[in-house]
Amino acid sequence: MELHISKEKETLNQELAKYIADLIAEVLTTKDRFTLVLSGGSTPKQLYQILAAEPYKSSIPWQKIHFFWGDERFVPFEDDRNNAKMAFEELLDKVDVQSSQIHIMKTEIDPEESVLDYTNVLKGYFGDTDFTFDLVLLGMGDDGHTLSLFPGTEVIKEEKAWVSAFFLKAQDMFRITLTAPLVNRSRSVVFAVTGEGKANALKEVLQGVPNLELYPSQIIKPTGELHWFIDAPAAQNLTL
Repeated sequence: MELHISKEKETLNQELAKYIADLIAEVLTTKDRFTLVLSGGSTPKQLYQILAAEPYKSSIPWQKIHFFWGDERFVPFEDDRNNAKMAFEELLDKVDVQSSQIHIMKTEIDPEESVLDYTNVLKGYFGDTDFTFDLVLLGMGDDGHTLSLFPGTEVIKEEKAWVSAFFLKAQDMFRITLTAPLVNRSRSVVFAVTGEGKANALKEVLQGVPNLELYPSQIIKPTGELHWFIDAPAAQNLTL
């Protein structure tokens, strides 16, 4: 695990954008495509804006990148709470990406049908390969959750399925999510965490005793690299 601590959010996102661009360039020296999982929430919005602007808009070979999502709320694409909608508005509509490269989680069908559909998409890409995604971008909530792996939910214990959907009572909606067994087969996983509101949970996740039920982000332990990009307010409780 490697920590990258920045003074504030904008610097963090600038450094993360460079990391992403460098990793894409490195992977594409040996492969003909790069698979990237996007995250939702407010934290990556600025990152997507940076990637959609110069120099990255021109320098990243977008036509070789295939996009996936880590999780999604079961709301229509037009709903502002939809993770894919934000990614399109801030990034995908502004760079050279074809629709065949973009794989959204379908929320207009039954949740179980959506799980099957996304599982089939992923199996078509990765099958029984040792690694799955080249890069997974994750956030972390102030309760220690990541993806749609919320404290106390059964999906935390999933060991086989790649995708899962469930009804989250606290939000009165269905969620669909990638699971830890799939994400942990990635070449690189990056958490981006900002704000003092996440300082307590971050301390527990990184330096507390293991408690996956309470802090699900602890379950993400990829075969490949694990990076945490953190701003100073979020890092204030860490022992460095």
